[in-house]
Amino acid sequence: MTLVKSKEMIDLAFKEGYAIGAFNAENMEMVEAIVEAAEELRAPVIVQTTSGTLNTTPPEMFYEMVSASAGKATVPVVLHLDHGDGFERVARCLRAGYTSVMIDASKKPFDENVATSQEVVKMAHAMGIPVEAELGIVGGKEDGNEAEGLAYTDPEEAQVFADLTGVDFLAIGIGNVHGFYKAEPHLAFDVLQAVREKTGGLPLVLHGTSGIPDEDVAKAVRLGIAKVNYATELRATFTEAVKAYLAEDSQVIDPKKYNSQAKRAVKALVKQKIQMLGSAGKAD
Repeated sequence: MTLVKSKEMIDLAFKEGYAIGAFNAENMEMVEAIVEAAEELRAPVIVQTTSGTLNTTPPEMFYEMVSASAGKATVPVVLHLDHGDGFERVARCLRAGYTSVMIDASKKPFDENVATSQEVVKMAHAMGIPVEAELGIVGGKEDGNEAEGLAYTDPEEAQVFADLTGVDFLAIGIGNVHGFYKAEPHLAFDVLQAVREKTGGLPLVLHGTSGIPDEDVAKAVRLGIAKVNYATELRATFTEAVKAYLAEDSQVIDPKKYNSQAKRAVKALVKQKIQMLGSAGKAD
């Protein structure tokens, strides 16, 4: 199946009360693990790359890898830019063939976030590509980008932001952070409920999910989260699998051997998350 756009699958998930898993990939093995897991569970899926990842592997190369994997699958696969760090980054990913994009201007003042998001929405929508933006600060560190502290999304601002920008999905801050949590995470479900009430039919996105208990993620999905991102947990799983292989065979020199083990570990994790999010079987 050719790559598809994200809007239809996320809108349907939002309407029916489940979420689409959006999994960050760093290499070919992770791409294959994500798509194969979705295929086996008959789940629609999003493969995504951060701006930091694209600093080392260009979007044109990722497009070819994900497109090739999607071409062998019979479930819908989206290629999404996660945390696009500017207009030019988003433009290059659109030219490369990405079927969904995010612009993250959440660290800027509200008016600048609106203006930047409007520019990206105008460009992407002209090509028929849906756009995700972020309002409120998701703390922690990802790909060298660090956000100090937390800023919960203001429900009133969320309504204004959605109306002014025309974004298709909105990533919100409800106590979630990027990376692994240093203390037990506590999601502000009351904020999530209030944002959903104010934004009506706008699907919401949860970032910084690695380390949040599955039961809390599942509750967030019931309250309006329709796309859930996983990045750090996948990276850690891949790396730990490679370390385990090398610990058993320190003389190995063939990357295919330890990368294959890492791929299996990531695939198992992705399948577990898909089942928890309720999207297994939704491709049918």
